[in-house]
Amino acid sequence: MHSPFDPFLAAQGFVALDGGLASELEHSGWDLNDPLWSAKVLLDDPGAVGAVHRTFLEAGADCIVTATYQATFQGFADRGIGDAEAEAALLRAVELAVGARDEFWERVQPVTRRLRPLVAAGVGPYGAYLADGSEYRGDYGIGTDALEAFHRRRWRALADSSAELIACETIPSLPETRALARLADQFGKPTWISFSCPDGVRLADGAPLADAVAVADSAPGVFAVGVNCCAPEWVPGLVAALAASTRKAVVAYPNAGGAWDAKAKHWNAPTGPGSGLTARSDAPGGPCHGDGCASGWASACLEWLASGAHAVGGCCRVGPAAIRRMREAMEG
Repeated sequence: MHSPFDPFLAAQGFVALDGGLASELEHSGWDLNDPLWSAKVLLDDPGAVGAVHRTFLEAGADCIVTATYQATFQGFADRGIGDAEAEAALLRAVELAVGARDEFWERVQPVTRRLRPLVAAGVGPYGAYLADGSEYRGDYGIGTDALEAFHRRRWRALADSSAELIACETIPSLPETRALARLADQFGKPTWISFSCPDGVRLADGAPLADAVAVADSAPGVFAVGVNCCAPEWVPGLVAALAASTRKAVVAYPNAGGAWDAKAKHWNAPTGPGSGLTARSDAPGGPCHGDGCASGWASACLEWLASGAHAVGGCCRVGPAAIRRMREAMEG
């Protein structure tokens, strides 16, 4: 499988990922306490989504992920939206990211040494559709075949889109890993699978991380594996374990620490062990924006690269300031 990361690794030795798209939308004033989460904005104000993509590109992202994590045919149907309109929304999300990337690239190409950024079509887990926090538990109660059927329609639409790759994010269970690996092999678009891990050795459903990596490693359609939306403290060990057990690229993009409150639909402020890298925030549990809360990410990302990561960035509550500092550190 061709890796979309290869030109970046050859030219600069790393791939800079983006940060938390939904967190940035919340920071700009959107209330995402909704089963559709960021897909709500995709429907109501697509321009706001494009603006966030542009912000992360300006900050230094080599790869941006579309606003399709929680955009599913089933979730749209629950809102009374038919299949045709749902597919149009998915493709609109890709077009927003591609349009932002192309506009950015046309403007900076004559004066930059950077490579043309990638667009990844985001695929969230079944738990994202449930909107009950189960992407951090993996306790679905359904098997691999049912999960493959759930993901298939969205996958087909995104595989036929103009995105260069598919990013499966916050995957919490071994059955879902198997389902996504099957789809990656069937549709052929380069895919990464990134896992939800509550500690340094297992998935959210309790399965050994090594078992999930073995599934992904044996799938020709999967070019990279990784971890995301976990506490930053676990990343060095998780990355080292991944790098030791796969021949594929390793991605790492943790959240800013703390815990997701599924009932209140917000992040609790980081405290104590697992508090993350946020020295301060604009509000408790809010996005990391200024240099005060971004400074720790620069040294952290270098540790992740040294542990074996190839692509690094941030997830929930990690804003453009952190991505900018990370890129500066990696270039330095």
